[in-house]
Amino acid sequence: MSVPDFVEGNRITLLRNGTEYFPALESAIDRAQHEVHLETYIFEHDATGIRISEALKRAARRDVTVRLLLDGFGSQNLPQEVIQSMLKAGVQVLIFRKEISPFGLQRNRLRRMHRKLAVIDANIAFVGGINVIDDLNHSEPLPPRFDFAISIEGPLQSKIILAARHLWMIVALARLKKRWVKHNEIPCPTNQPCGNQRGALVIRDNFRHRHDIEEVYLHAITNAHSEIIIANAYFLPGINLRRALSDAARRGLRVVLLLQGRIEHHLQHYATQALYGSLLDAGIEIYEYHKSFLHAKVAVIDRHWTTVGSSNIDPFSLLLAREANVVVDDKLFAAELRLCLESAMAEESTRVLQEKWKDQSWVSRTMSWISYYIVRLLRGVVGYNRKKNNPEYGKL
Repeated sequence: MSVPDFVEGNRITLLRNGTEYFPALESAIDRAQHEVHLETYIFEHDATGIRISEALKRAARRDVTVRLLLDGFGSQNLPQEVIQSMLKAGVQVLIFRKEISPFGLQRNRLRRMHRKLAVIDANIAFVGGINVIDDLNHSEPLPPRFDFAISIEGPLQSKIILAARHLWMIVALARLKKRWVKHNEIPCPTNQPCGNQRGALVIRDNFRHRHDIEEVYLHAITNAHSEIIIANAYFLPGINLRRALSDAARRGLRVVLLLQGRIEHHLQHYATQALYGSLLDAGIEIYEYHKSFLHAKVAVIDRHWTTVGSSNIDPFSLLLAREANVVVDDKLFAAELRLCLESAMAEESTRVLQEKWKDQSWVSRTMSWISYYIVRLLRGVVGYNRKKNNPEYGKL
């Protein structure tokens, strides 16, 4: 899938951080009459998690079918009593790959459900990079995380709800919850247009859509004419994406990367920095975001093509995890997202200068390359299974 399957006639709204996302999500859940479907990697038991769990329970008590799919690693700290409270209220809760032991390097352990997606009543959907966690849930006093989601109204929802129901069915059947698969009396999504924006859902799984997100990025980058801006929390692209970005810069395009400046995960942080030298040599601009933690996974290309979603540009997202991005082809939407990124680079980030980068110590260089090769080793040993013909039910 190098070219996404665009759907016309949508109204797509950019949501900045949890400040805009969670009120919109809670309001939609409170208006639900038939179905609420929520997928999230992290569901934290903090002020935000309590707020959303209470909204889900309110909906279930109104006889709304409420389905919550959590990742077993990302949400492993959610107390069991919180899950039991939701189940008691009528919320259907499933765990994708429950984390049993914190030790061991068993194969496929890194195949996570990393999607952040919600569908309510086939009326509104949400896709993005925002987990159910308080934006101010940091170990130090910082502003909210830099992150995005979108709300979608219109025909594109049909693609989103089908993807959500499909994954729910797979996990429910694997967990012997066949009674939770039925969709009786749940309305089908409408195909009536309610806006003028075209968008496409792009997912990554371990069966039919193994490389879709990477291929969509590659197609957009190699066909770009003027500018590429990418903001990504964990940026460790493979050789094809690196070459595409470098070739674009050498063709005279402005290529800009907004990356994590604060160290959240040391291994990934230093592994990314191992690539700085070659990227800077190609003429790519690199900015590190320092105001808070950058969690965004977005891009704006040629001021009309954008993507917002859950997928990082690293081996874990592009080769192992289940992800969901939306591509929007709309100049006004692109202008809004581009302004957010340009403002963050100008006011809240530090540009990495080539001359200064070349002066870094040999200790820093060694640490970066050791981290880079450790990440590659983890991908190969722990998670990346090249067998392509495994049945879907074996991909949990």
